[in-house]
Amino acid sequence: MDTKELLKKVRKIEIKTKRLSNHIFSGEYHSSFKGRGMTFSEVRQYQYGDDIRNIDWNVTARYNEAHVKVFEEERELTMVLMVDISGSESFGSKNQFKKDIVTEIAATMAFSATQNNDKIGLILFSDTVELYIPPKKGRSHVLRIIRELIEFEPKSHKTDIAQALKFLSGTQKKKAIIFMISDFMSDSYEHTLKIASKKHDITGVRVYDIREERIPNLGMVNMLDAETGKIQLVDTSSKAVRMNYEKHYQEKLNYFKDTFRKSGAGIVNTRVDENYVTKLLGYFKSR
Repeated sequence: MDTKELLKKVRKIEIKTKRLSNHIFSGEYHSSFKGRGMTFSEVRQYQYGDDIRNIDWNVTARYNEAHVKVFEEERELTMVLMVDISGSESFGSKNQFKKDIVTEIAATMAFSATQNNDKIGLILFSDTVELYIPPKKGRSHVLRIIRELIEFEPKSHKTDIAQALKFLSGTQKKKAIIFMISDFMSDSYEHTLKIASKKHDITGVRVYDIREERIPNLGMVNMLDAETGKIQLVDTSSKAVRMNYEKHYQEKLNYFKDTFRKSGAGIVNTRVDENYVTKLLGYFKSR
């Protein structure tokens, strides 16, 4: 993609997603996550009605009088977008690839954070972390994130969500709002998600295509596995083949739902042909 074409795409996404974030998301996003980040302010003498869980026992012992820690809401939050760029994100059957919707969602969330003067960071991952942009503020920073979402070419087409979560826990020491955007056709990330969720406010945004849910009866078809690059001749007229595919898909979906819920993380499901704005707004309002 040449520079002129890239800038045109960036501008198109900026116009669409910035309008959404300005008029719809910024207020909902802010009220949804307001008060989630608290920072230590001072220690003062205990007063009637104070939460005893905030008693500072070291100071209390030193002065022989009860003292409590006082916390205040952080004025600014930090958002980190964790975006799956593996091979399966290039799938699409409705004249739009999953990665196009993923880019739009990520850009909308980035501008929403900017509207609230929050920092925004980016992690692009496959079966390894391919790119990390540390959280910063500003329009130019958001535009750089959008450019990377559009033009970055992954070295690997496979997926490993656990590795991405390990990287997050190792680099993001301060509590952050995390939006992981993926099709979640992966597993074995229950432990790492549980650890990351103890520190961060995590939401899994699953972007999927209706054609992924089941295979139509089309006879003998050559099928490409986007993550391994292997082509296999599949008899889609076989009921057993179609049922096994649906079973495998449903197992991955159930694992995603169960794992996120057990970890206390949020879930948003949006199909490529659905209005992701409605889905995200509904999620923010339900928090």
